[in-house]
Amino acid sequence: MTIYTALLQQADTLKKTHMKDLFATDPKRFDRFHLKTGPFLLDYSKNNITPETMRLLLQLAEESGLRQAIDAQFSGQKINTTENRAVLHTALRNRSDNPVFVDGRDVMPDIRAVLAQMHTFSDAVRNQTWRGATGKPITDVVNIGIGGSDLGPAMAMQALEFYKTDAISFHFVSNIDGTDITRVLNKCRPETTLFIISSKTFTTQETLTNATTARAWLTAALGDTAVEKHFVAVSTNKTAVQAFGINPDNMFVFWDFVGGRYSLWSAIGLSLMIGIGYDHFIEMLTGAYEMDMHFKTAPFDKNMPVIMGLLGVWYTTYMGAESYAVLPYDQYLSRLPAYLQQLDMESNGKSVKKNGHAVDYKTGPILFGEPGTNGQHSFYQLIHQGTHLIPVDFIAPVHSLNETGNHHAILLANMVAQAEALMRGKTADEVRAEGVDEALIPFKTFSGNRPSNILLFDRMTPRVFGALVALYEHKVFVQGIIWNIDSFDQWGVELGKQLAKVVLPELQDKNKPLAHDNSTNALIDHIRTNRLNV
Repeated sequence: MTIYTALLQQADTLKKTHMKDLFATDPKRFDRFHLKTGPFLLDYSKNNITPETMRLLLQLAEESGLRQAIDAQFSGQKINTTENRAVLHTALRNRSDNPVFVDGRDVMPDIRAVLAQMHTFSDAVRNQTWRGATGKPITDVVNIGIGGSDLGPAMAMQALEFYKTDAISFHFVSNIDGTDITRVLNKCRPETTLFIISSKTFTTQETLTNATTARAWLTAALGDTAVEKHFVAVSTNKTAVQAFGINPDNMFVFWDFVGGRYSLWSAIGLSLMIGIGYDHFIEMLTGAYEMDMHFKTAPFDKNMPVIMGLLGVWYTTYMGAESYAVLPYDQYLSRLPAYLQQLDMESNGKSVKKNGHAVDYKTGPILFGEPGTNGQHSFYQLIHQGTHLIPVDFIAPVHSLNETGNHHAILLANMVAQAEALMRGKTADEVRAEGVDEALIPFKTFSGNRPSNILLFDRMTPRVFGALVALYEHKVFVQGIIWNIDSFDQWGVELGKQLAKVVLPELQDKNKPLAHDNSTNALIDHIRTNRLNV
């Protein structure tokens, strides 16, 4: 019997087994199914699993070559096969003295040089020695990027807001919708605003369009020479940066072994370093590095990213779940689900194996989430009583950075209770015993048997935050290896962009002939007729 068949049989059995019964027959279930590493306690006992399930999943990891894949990633092998690139965001947070080689060259000196450049620049902005064209200090920093060049620093800035300087306001612009940049510029003054243009190639349409609008706004007030004091770039394209008008001395590089959704740790995090300071940024890198070392060295049965990744494979491939919820009970982490949407769905939203053949099993799930307790008054209804199986990750600090009365105790009580309710449910007899009208009993009954993890840490710090993001990065990696897909390319984002370049001139010239399908032709005709006749 293959491991795939054995797991399918295990799933058939556990679909008929209620977690309440698993707890009733195993008084040490929590002891068996929890892990501690670094700052985290992971309780995964409220899952549709038995020791045999975990034995089979761990065997699956071994047979999938996960050990070899981890070594290949950390050693700089080109595991992004469709783009022939190494995947070394881990090198960006390497806090050891060990070299990291790509094509026989140690990349650590370059990484440390950029980190030092970021240190010098961020300190200059924070201590007001970097000044704008009129001699005034910077009061607003605007990061212009999209995808990982926006989601990472924007999410991190909110997560670490407690540690951010109050002397500077930070803004993030990504959407090509002119409303996005207009709303930000309306809050800023040209003489005290610094723009960070974050684009690896410096050709991304959305980013360059927004950057051009920002430059026009600045130069209209201060003239062309002001660009040098108000714009810096995070890019690999020195020629394009210089052509835009940015002094190449104010360009911060990163490398093709750093994918966009893994780039927070690089110069893409420049706005974050300005916000929280160099020392806190280094703490964040240290937390991520410690999780890297745990992932690289811990045995699989004690390895937190491996366990979380295997549980994700279990539900998606074997138990029939198509979605997955990440529910942080921490307002600082309110943008974490949006960040993880890109990390997870852009990485593992693939239907082709590494060998180019179509997969014949489910891969990356649909990820969504919202902070608790807000989500409880929104989509939790579907998780509790809907027809879909939706595994859940609850994430929470034991202590709040803003202890206020009994707010945090109430918050934690809700999270713990939600996990218990999802597991236990409520039977018709239990409802009936409360004296509920017989006609209402079906509506107040909960099936339970709905899985969740709880991830606890003491309080939000830069170190904890770094470890948390790295944990989810490695979880996604584990799943990609087991599904035999390339988690590090993203060809799926390209087709729509290519077609948009065809559609744009057609929207701007009503005389251009159209050769699309009937629906697309009609939409273009309607838009250009109404726009061009105004």
